[in-house]
Amino acid sequence: MIVLKTSEEIRHMREACRIAAGALKAGGQAVEPGVSTAYINRVVDDYITKHGAHPTFKGYNGFPAAACISVNDEIIHGIPAESRIIKAGDIVSLDVGATFKGYVGDNAATFASGEISPEAQRLCDTTRESLYEGIKMAVAGGRLGDVGSTIQRYCEERGFSVVREYTGHGVGRTLHEDPSVPNYGTPGRGVRLLPGMTIAIEPMINQGVAAIRQMPDGWTVKTKDGKLSAHFEHTIAITADGPVILTAE
Repeated sequence: MIVLKTSEEIRHMREACRIAAGALKAGGQAVEPGVSTAYINRVVDDYITKHGAHPTFKGYNGFPAAACISVNDEIIHGIPAESRIIKAGDIVSLDVGATFKGYVGDNAATFASGEISPEAQRLCDTTRESLYEGIKMAVAGGRLGDVGSTIQRYCEERGFSVVREYTGHGVGRTLHEDPSVPNYGTPGRGVRLLPGMTIAIEPMINQGVAAIRQMPDGWTVKTKDGKLSAHFEHTIAITADGPVILTAE
């Protein structure tokens, strides 16, 4: 069931989203050669708790950390570890959620560790740009297929592939609400977008094939061909005046 939010509820969500956005920025600033993913996770965790919120992912379905930290060919759900050291040229995807006063903010971005290859930069740029192209289509009266098809077309025209097994989602009082928000689709099809809907749009885009591999830890998802993947996400609200990015800095 899709839960439409009142303007007051969206105001509360904006507070949670502001904390999530700040934590993502702090974690991204910590990405550099020689640091561990566990250290980046501590930066995120500390930021969220110091702002009076709870790291949404910590303990969610048993996930052990405040942030999902996925490196290079890891698409999503990477588990931070002291032994996982970031190297120069890596790309590092951080997915961060914060729960504040009963509402959730969710966002993600991929960060460069030092100087990265032109190919990696083009993947990151395309994924980030596809997110904003998709957000433009998230207008009241439109369809989710308008959002997904725009992201899909933008990325595939540039030679990249769209992960199918994982999607964006509704978000509000819980991390995952209805509806599912695919990064692919058909224009004019899918759930009708209505004022008061709050959704997380999050393209996960691969350099090579779209196929994935699930790792034995039960969380980490990698590209099947070992090529790079990038991930960007915003929580947005559908309003009569157009989409509003709640996790904007």
